[in-house]
Amino acid sequence: MTGAGARATPSEAPGFPPEAPCDPETCPCTVGSCTLSRMARALAGDDRSLDGHRTLSATEQAVADRLGEMKVDMAAMAAVSNLYRAAGAIRNHFERTVLAPHDLTWTGWVVLWVVWIWEDIEARHVAAEAGISKGTLTGVAGTLERRGLLERRTHPDDARRVLLSLTPAGLRLMAELFPSFNAQESDVVASLSGHEVQVLTTALRKIVLNLEESDGRPT
Repeated sequence: MTGAGARATPSEAPGFPPEAPCDPETCPCTVGSCTLSRMARALAGDDRSLDGHRTLSATEQAVADRLGEMKVDMAAMAAVSNLYRAAGAIRNHFERTVLAPHDLTWTGWVVLWVVWIWEDIEARHVAAEAGISKGTLTGVAGTLERRGLLERRTHPDDARRVLLSLTPAGLRLMAELFPSFNAQESDVVASLSGHEVQVLTTALRKIVLNLEESDGRPT
């Protein structure tokens, strides 16, 4: 489309890389709006999903329209954006499926998981491992404690420090729940080949290690 008042398409806009063909067998590609999931391609042409939310394809098109004239790293933006979306979708999926019957939130599950793995562990370290604030941990730990799944006790060497551990009921819950949780993890990556799972795992681990190093955290 040309002429006065015409709006450039993403592929026509200055600074925006030409749009690559998006073959279902080779996607995601590395060019801007082409880094779409198969679901997004299937929903192309419909800007809303069944629950009324904008689809991934519609959102990426809106982003492409907005940023078309800017010189930005579209591949990096698409990667990080899709990471964020994937993390949210995975969290919501687990809360609706395997965690809901046990009345657990994602954060509650992560706290239980960290304490289960490390056994006796300081509360401050649980917060760091779970990626939550100490205040959030206090509320979550209190809820789990009232449910009889977690117990808190004062550190024997410093009364200002608190140790967390699972109760017998908490240990039984984790032993019962984790196989179901892991089965859902398998379902989440079922559309990927074994090699793709390995590549994804390695790539995500590189991102985490790089951020921990740049933030000065131990790796």
